Amino acid sequence: MSILKRPVLTEKTSALTEKGVYGFIVDLKANKIEIKKAVEKSYGVVVLEVRTMRVIGKPKSRYSHSKVLSGRTSTYKKALIKLAAGEFIDFHS
Repeated sequence: MSILKRPVLTEKTSALTEKGVYGFIVDLKANKIEIKKAVEKSYGVVVLEVRTMRVIGKPKSRYSHSKVLSGRTSTYKKALIKLAAGEFIDFHS
């Protein structure tokens, strides 16, 4: 089981990287301690703080020729990781 799924690369998280905060999509069952250890092991950085949030899936509908198809998007967990001063993660290399 992989705890870190992928980094969150949005305008909001890009602005937070200047403050040393990075965003990740993580496994729904992962806790803060597991997330901290996974980031430190994967990127070789010192993590000071982990904040997590569950993003609940939204209802979506689309129209086909014969009927309306309804469903939900997936629920996922997002983690904001604060690194020690002078530490950084380069996602683009």
